[in-house]
Amino acid sequence: MGYTQSEFLVSGTAASYTAAVPLGSDGRWQAEPATTAPYTTRIVVYRPADAARFNGTVVVEWLNVSAGADAGAEWIFSHTELIREGYAWVGVSAQAAGANNTKSLDPARYAAVSHPGDSYSYDIFSQAGQAVRDSAAKVLGGLEPRRVLGEGESQSGFRLATYINAVHPLVNVYDGYFVHSRGGRGAPLSEPPQQIVLPPSVVRSRTDLDVPVLSLETETDVMFGSLGARQDDTARFRLWELAGTAHADSYITIVGRGDTGTRETALRELNLMLDPPTELGEAGSCTSPINTGQQHYVLNTAQYWLNRWVATGQAPPRAPRLQVDTSGLLPAFVLDAHGNVKGGLRTPAVDAPVATLSGLGQTGSVFCFLFGTTTPFGAAKLATLYPTRAHFVARWSAATASGVAAGFVRPADAALLVAAARASEIGGRPAE
Repeated sequence: MGYTQSEFLVSGTAASYTAAVPLGSDGRWQAEPATTAPYTTRIVVYRPADAARFNGTVVVEWLNVSAGADAGAEWIFSHTELIREGYAWVGVSAQAAGANNTKSLDPARYAAVSHPGDSYSYDIFSQAGQAVRDSAAKVLGGLEPRRVLGEGESQSGFRLATYINAVHPLVNVYDGYFVHSRGGRGAPLSEPPQQIVLPPSVVRSRTDLDVPVLSLETETDVMFGSLGARQDDTARFRLWELAGTAHADSYITIVGRGDTGTRETALRELNLMLDPPTELGEAGSCTSPINTGQQHYVLNTAQYWLNRWVATGQAPPRAPRLQVDTSGLLPAFVLDAHGNVKGGLRTPAVDAPVATLSGLGQTGSVFCFLFGTTTPFGAAKLATLYPTRAHFVARWSAATASGVAAGFVRPADAALLVAAARASEIGGRPAE
């Protein structure tokens, strides 16, 4: 793939933060430094081996520790876009769980790693981002960064939401942010053994920032808190709600780690919608087939637009919100004739459907509630929708073209999506 991998230990003295005034839902928080503590943590760097391929942008990801170890969710979801466009990526062990787990895996190699606790995670993330700029000769192998973006998914997205509202105005390290699947939550600004400073139950992104924020929520996230934290788009804020997707899906568990951006992988993904898995690997198994909604194509586009927004000032397109009926005891999605949600940012998977895709309704092992469901259409329904293979290819291609025209599908990914449809066996009458 033409990339190199490096690892560095980063040391310093980090500050914790406290709130100067109570934290409000509008995100316009006033934080101030509190205590300090020494730390040593780890960063992992992927960068183009050929400096001529570097596009000038470094994505710094707050590594997710939901499973007790560091995970680079954004890298897995978006690596095909990051690699083909020449980004550098830096994964930061910002939290104690990730740093301590890494140390346990190789106590000799990581003997120096020492994390003072998550109250200090925000300043550790700031210092890691600053190191990308100040120590680029070492960290990036001589590449010269022009833009540094902060990103986080799920649990890391909670932390990043708090970072943006409380810490960014104090330090101004990052040029823009991608906040993925945080629901409506933030993380504690400070926690034991330091003073406890909790965010309100609903947290919105502050609207007075000097840098852009792109927030993306799946169906799961909308119903698990994002609905209550919805806010309007502004000159520096975009919210994308993605139809047919779940907080986690088959790409993150099965396809993503081996995806080299080929037609064969795209075809495998398409076929998974017809034969979706229930297994999550080491994380157990779910009661129903998990979501196969292909959100990673839109995540690729999110990377493109955030970088363009920062580089040129051109904002991403606005996306409609998912349609929600709030007239009942509990909110519910408004569904189309195929059981897929109406509204939101659309993809071929919901506009030329071969399955009902949902971010809800899953049970099973501990993480299954995040994985949504896939209910494949039967052969008879597929034959009715797509009497011939050409019908399916035409519908899928048209939906893909609409996504490109709207700015939500990258042209390179569109080519893969259409090639997969042409190589599939979808369409035509079922065998007698």
